[in-house]
This record gives sequence, C-alpha cells and structure tokens, in this order.
Amino acid sequence: MLDLLKAALLGVIEGITEWLPVSSTGHMILVEQLLKLDQPEEFMAMFRVVIQLGAILAVVVVFWNKLWPLGRRRDGSTALKMPTLRLWGKVIIATIPAMVLGLLLDDWLDAHFYNYVTVAAMLILYGVLFIMVENQRIQPQTTRLSQITPAQALVVGLWQVLAMIPGTSRSGATIVGGLLLGLSRACVAEFTFYLAIPVMAGASFLKVVKYVAGGLSFTLLQVGVLAVGCAVAFVVSIVAIRFLMSYVQKHDFRFFGVYRIALGVVVLIVAVASAVA
Repeated sequence: MLDLLKAALLGVIEGITEWLPVSSTGHMILVEQLLKLDQPEEFMAMFRVVIQLGAILAVVVVFWNKLWPLGRRRDGSTALKMPTLRLWGKVIIATIPAMVLGLLLDDWLDAHFYNYVTVAAMLILYGVLFIMVENQRIQPQTTRLSQITPAQALVVGLWQVLAMIPGTSRSGATIVGGLLLGLSRACVAEFTFYLAIPVMAGASFLKVVKYVAGGLSFTLLQVGVLAVGCAVAFVVSIVAIRFLMSYVQKHDFRFFGVYRIALGVVVLIVAVASAVA
C-alpha cells in the first residue's frame, strides 16, 4: 500500500511537470529522495517513462475534437478533416528527429547524462534562455496551428531532440524553439502537447520492450504501481494542460525561467549534500 501511495504522489508530480516547462526529470530526482519506491532500479527507470502514458491520454481527451481526423457531414456520412490531417503531418515531421535519435542514443544518454550535475545545468540553462527570449519580445508571426509550416515543424522537432538530455524539459525545449521561430505562446504550447503523443508513446513502448527483453517480468504490485501512477498522471495532466493554455493567454514564460534556475540550484545543493553524506 505504501508503494501505491508513493506511485500516486509521483503521478501528481508527473502530471504537473510534464506539461509545464520545468522538467519532470528534475522534480522526479528530488521527489525520489523522499519517496523511494521499494522496487529495483531497472523497474524505476522504466516507470519514470511509462508513467507518461497517463499524461499522453490527457492530451488526447482534452484536444479530441482537434486530433480526431474523422468528422460527420450533414447527411450523416463520415469524412476526413483535411486541416486535422495536415496538422498530423506536421506532428510527424517534428517527431522524426526525436524518434530516430531516441532509438540510437536512449541507453547512452541514460548512462552518461542521468545525473544531478547535468539535470541542474539544463534546468539553469533553459531558465536563462526563457528569460532572454522573453526579454527580446519577438513579435509572433504564427498565431494559429494551421499557419505552422513543415519547415517550422521540423525546427521545433530538432529542439525537441535536446530534451533527451535530462533536466532540459521536452515542453521547455520546444517552447523556446517555437518562440524563437516567431510562434505565439499559445500556438507553440498547444503544438508541444500534440508532439508529446507520438514521442512519449514511442519512448514508453521502447522502455517496456527493453525491460521485457532483458528477461525481467512484472509482479502484481508493479502492475498496480504503474496503473496508479498513470491514472493519477492522467487526471492531474488535464488540470495542468488547461492551466497552461489559460496562463499563456495573459502571461509570458519568465516565471518558469526563474523557477527553473531556482530548482537547478536546489538540485545542486542536494547533489553536494548527497556526496558529503
């Protein structure tokens, strides 16, 4: 029961931090210092990724009408919605870089970059970038998803690749890239949500396949831990997504920049304290 409660709390953290540009990895590292699950590290490495499935489902639910490519005509027949198909085409273009490099570098990045120093550095770096980009006050030229070009989608996808480095934040990297391209805050935030669907689903599938291929299996408790974590992440993600879409209508991302810098400093302090201990 204690592990299930901890999984629920981790689901809350995932649901909030996956969509806000503050790095879910940075928060997970800190929270796991207090909420260590009594599970092997191999399972935890997989859990940190698969818990994202709940967050993905939240995007699908919130934006279902924009994402589902089939619509009904007045005569009751079904027809393809061309704007939705074009949107999915841009999502696929933006996803290709992360999918290709994710397959090639997933294990290497985990082995070399999943540490306190890297996470703290990326938190601080992108915090500074947020503040710098907002201070430039770039006038957005692209304010609607339909205006995003395939070239812009590809560039945002390349920024998304940077999020493979722990502490970067997938939403943080793509939002910074989108703002530099002249996308409005609301436009790039929503596009970032859509990019998460194939990227996070693919990453989750890859982790499960590697886990099983390594000769590992799931206990009944582990299945429950995954289910609880995903379910809580789903519910919290719906709230977080709606909050961010409302927030960006009236505010910029400076607050998140300052928050990231402060969190990065805290991660460093925890790293030093752990090393001394």
